[in-house]
Amino acid sequence: MTGYLLLIGIVIMICILSGRLIEKIAVPSLLIFIALGMCFGENGIFRISFDNYAISDVICSVSLIFIMFYGGFGTNISAAKPVAAKAVLMSTLGVVLTAGFVGVMVHYFLRVEWLESLLIGSVISSTDAASVFNILRSKKLSLKDNTDSLLELESGSNDPISYMLTVIMITIMTGEQISIPLMLFKQLFFGILCGVLMGKLAVFILTHVSFHADHEKTVFVFAVAVIAYTLPTVLGGNGYLAVYLCGIIMGNSYIPQKRYLVHFFDVLTNVAQVIIFFLLGLLVTPSNLPEVLLPALFIMAAMTFIARPLVTVLLLKPFRSSWAQIGIVSWAGLRGVASIVFAILALLNQVEMEYNLFNLVFCIVLLSISFQGTLLPWLSKRMNMIDHSSDVNKTFTDYQEESDINFIKIHVTEGHPWLGKTVQRIGFPQDILAVMISRKGENIVPNGNTVMELGDLVVFAAREFEDRENLSLHEVVVDKGHKWKNKRIGELEIPEQTLIIMIQRGNETIIPNGDTVLCEKDMMVVAQPETFLQ
Repeated sequence: MTGYLLLIGIVIMICILSGRLIEKIAVPSLLIFIALGMCFGENGIFRISFDNYAISDVICSVSLIFIMFYGGFGTNISAAKPVAAKAVLMSTLGVVLTAGFVGVMVHYFLRVEWLESLLIGSVISSTDAASVFNILRSKKLSLKDNTDSLLELESGSNDPISYMLTVIMITIMTGEQISIPLMLFKQLFFGILCGVLMGKLAVFILTHVSFHADHEKTVFVFAVAVIAYTLPTVLGGNGYLAVYLCGIIMGNSYIPQKRYLVHFFDVLTNVAQVIIFFLLGLLVTPSNLPEVLLPALFIMAAMTFIARPLVTVLLLKPFRSSWAQIGIVSWAGLRGVASIVFAILALLNQVEMEYNLFNLVFCIVLLSISFQGTLLPWLSKRMNMIDHSSDVNKTFTDYQEESDINFIKIHVTEGHPWLGKTVQRIGFPQDILAVMISRKGENIVPNGNTVMELGDLVVFAAREFEDRENLSLHEVVVDKGHKWKNKRIGELEIPEQTLIIMIQRGNETIIPNGDTVLCEKDMMVVAQPETFLQ
């Protein structure tokens, strides 16, 4: 156990530290994590032997809970409304038709028994949310006609149907006696009921109960996601459907300080994706893959060029979708972690197959992500589907009420240029608004005729700067021997394109100017290029 924890910790550190480099690589980052797992695996550099499907199933299933929850939490229903009907149809009937078409082709072309063929089709019938979200967001693919919203809503909601089909096929193939209509009813009824109730209950508690600290809300929502999955599962319902619906309801409801939940679950789901894809790379034995490579290549090609396009045309053309949208939706049917988790489920139930289902599905996923995922940005550009005036992040709930507006404060001191002037005479930039003046213990909402007085604390609202990729901030401490100690900032030879934007002096925060003297133990925040010369 200690060895596995050490391995996981090292891998997470490597993946996070190499994040900026991975973003610049043309291939999807998820492939890097799989390759890293294979490097550590039995046939890799470190030759770690790991074939525990039971532990892998638990880890992947738990990780998938939070990926599904955050997928729902981040789905912007307002942005998705125009394409909701298309997405729901693709995530329900589309999954069933895809499973059927793939099953038929596997049976007739690969000469596999009917039940095995339909199980393979069921396992790989869903579009993977983790893969789609990762590629759309990392490559900043904003697509026309709300196509990005369609893909996100479809991929986030279609795993439950694929899971139900897989469970039905496993049950039939293992000889258990079941009532398929009853199973479908329980899966859908308890999945929807528990998901909606948990989502509504969580929102009510978060808006009416006073928590001792903000982090307690985060832990509470973490527990909500776990219960939203486990409760319907115990009752025979679909836990993935429930946790996804719970996420949608919570993400599209007002929750105080929602931004902290976003930060936590954004990190959590990113780590979950890293762990899953690394673990799957570690679990596979590359030397066993050649025997399933040709069948996997056939299935992936049949699904990519026949089954998925046919289903997409049948379901979207009646909505008068453009051929460009149909083409992108068809191509973006990426397979991923959910398919591998369902394959592991079949193995744990000891379903006898002609091919090793895990190895087969692993190859299909690897081919799908590398081929479809890599070419998706290029194809979107070639089909003129990229919307340069939009932001793909807006298809997720963007939390504008909390994270897009920042507040700043300015003291009106003796000699301040605003002293004695009205707000309208000062002439603030268009996107900055004076929202409050604190004056002698009284809070004033200013208007254009409000006069600035000595001692006023003026609070401004301004839009937050979000694209910080090229803004590098460093902390520099003025120690005893620092060459800037006891010097005015105006006297310093500061490198070009470098600016001291803040000084932390004890408990005091100082916005500096040229006359500010740097003292020992001052902590400066410096904005500059990647390198800084002290």
